[in-house]
Amino acid sequence: MAHRLMVVPVSDNVDLHDAALNLIQEGSKKGLHMSHFQPVIFKQLDNQTPVTSVSIEQVEKFLIAGRKAEFLEKLVSFYETISVNQDVVVIEGLPYCKEPYLANLNVDIATAFDAYLIFIGDHKEENQPKLTDQIKMTKLCYPHAPNTKILGSYVNKTIKKLDGDTSFSASSNLKANVFDNLTEWMQMDKYYRLTPPFFRHHLIKKAREAEKCIVLPEGNEVRTLQAAAICAERNIAKCILLGEKDEIQEIAKDHSINLSDSIRIMDPKPMIEQYISPMVELRKHKGMTSDIAREQLQDNVVLGTMMLKLGEADGLVSGATHSTANTIRPAFQLIKTLLDTKIVSSVFFVCMPQQVLVFGDCAVNPNPTSHELADIAIQSADSAAAFGISPRVAMISYSTGYSGHGTEVDKVREALQIAKEKRSDLLIDGPLQYDAALIPAVAKQKASDSPVAGCATVLIFPDLNTGNAVYKAVQRTANILCIGPMIQGLKQPVNDLSRGCLVEDIVFTIALTAVQAIK
Repeated sequence: MAHRLMVVPVSDNVDLHDAALNLIQEGSKKGLHMSHFQPVIFKQLDNQTPVTSVSIEQVEKFLIAGRKAEFLEKLVSFYETISVNQDVVVIEGLPYCKEPYLANLNVDIATAFDAYLIFIGDHKEENQPKLTDQIKMTKLCYPHAPNTKILGSYVNKTIKKLDGDTSFSASSNLKANVFDNLTEWMQMDKYYRLTPPFFRHHLIKKAREAEKCIVLPEGNEVRTLQAAAICAERNIAKCILLGEKDEIQEIAKDHSINLSDSIRIMDPKPMIEQYISPMVELRKHKGMTSDIAREQLQDNVVLGTMMLKLGEADGLVSGATHSTANTIRPAFQLIKTLLDTKIVSSVFFVCMPQQVLVFGDCAVNPNPTSHELADIAIQSADSAAAFGISPRVAMISYSTGYSGHGTEVDKVREALQIAKEKRSDLLIDGPLQYDAALIPAVAKQKASDSPVAGCATVLIFPDLNTGNAVYKAVQRTANILCIGPMIQGLKQPVNDLSRGCLVEDIVFTIALTAVQAIK
């Protein structure tokens, strides 16, 4: 994986392009494979924008349309083309601007790429006192970049540590020892967090490549129609809407939703009879009769689940108007669980500003036993790995280590031991409090010997009461995307939605389902 350096300005009299090229030149002398990435072109020559850049005019269109997330995903796709077989990619930020939205873009890009930062200052020596203040103020704009990722400032073609204590080079050109220090830093920190733009980009890319068909039982629900239209536009999945065609088309027209020809609308009423016999066969040991099957198939979720069971769809997404129980109960009855699976659970992919975390179980199991909690931890770790997140599992409790006692803490401790015995390859620890699991400073105080504390990526909550409350609190107060819940343990993918879900939530849950369906 290429290391990412981003040069950003602290004043208006700097040449970011020159600084970026100088870094690459000196790095190349040290034998490093380095490339230059300019995500946004502020001033174009000959009205031509490089194929791996976005013009500032295009950026403004993304922002006005409320599509900043899609813009960042686009930059990730460009970056991945440039970063192949490279040791370092130098990302050139936008020049210093007084327009707040442009200054914020540098912060957004740096956070999206989890990049090391080098602040570029004025080349005039007499501006040094002012420059020091500018650097300090600029640093405050990057709250999600840990101090270890802010390499320093670049003034008079000299890199200095941020505090100004040490100058690596005092000459007019960068010297070799600059990259000796940079190389040392890179060797010390090889871990890059999977940020939301990278996660979303890879998720959409995998879904497109999978070319799966997802059935949506809530075909007359507005958010579902909007999500299906977006999935068709972006080639995320082929969607089937269950519902009366005229009604669905009228709703789409009323809300200016473009339902392309690639979206299939299927009226469930004429379909019911063909699924009665297969359903009776599947459930005859439970006393299923034709009359009972016919009645249950009036429910679009049951009908969609039968379509999935018979191979007429690859996955199912529901829950915008149905409860979790109504969405997944037919799957328990008709799809069944994977071989050797003792519990069905769920995870959310929580897109925090700095990285994507996995929360489990926040939707299915009210009060799992220690054995069930261990299985949930293992399932969640495997789900994280399947979607590109390196699993470091924290078993969450109100106590860290042995600081507290009680039946609830004991359950978590026992679950940890069971999980370790079942999967010795997993990086897992607990009990850990939420802050000890995620905040390095707290982890250093409370669990300094833990391999997980302070850097957890998978958080397993002791019960549904805790997990659901935490995920909703994080989602709503921080206004972040929570994708899921993704159901774990079924033979075929059936995924639930929160009834308060946004269109974006549905789109990415459809993408998750499509990727889950890959055999």
